Amino acid sequence: QVQLVESGGDMVQPGGSLRLSCASSRSIFSISTMGWYRQAPGKQRELVATITYDGSRTNYADSVKGRFTISRDNAKNTVYVQMNSLKPEDTAIYYCNAALDGVNYWGQGTQVTVSS
Repeated sequence: QVQLVESGGDMVQPGGSLRLSCASSRSIFSISTMGWYRQAPGKQRELVATITYDGSRTNYADSVKGRFTISRDNAKNTVYVQMNSLKPEDTAIYYCNAALDGVNYWGQGTQVTVSS
């Protein structure tokens, strides 16, 4: 099993930046893909970004390309997403995901609010 704990959510003004962290209870080197998803009020959960176990491949939603950067530090068992040029439409609860042995694990989420 994997326990994931997100942190770093906050309220920021449009154009601001945040870095979210996702700490894993076990080594993430064995987890082939980890990712960030988000869910805004009244909307379905959607993909933000994913990253392979060695960081060699990343994938981003079109809406965040060029603004968000996903990364991982296997030594710290932590995955990050750096979010720049934030927009009001980025407001959502952000969830960390780990896919391991055919099971999807989720954290509890961290709230990001972009508002002036």
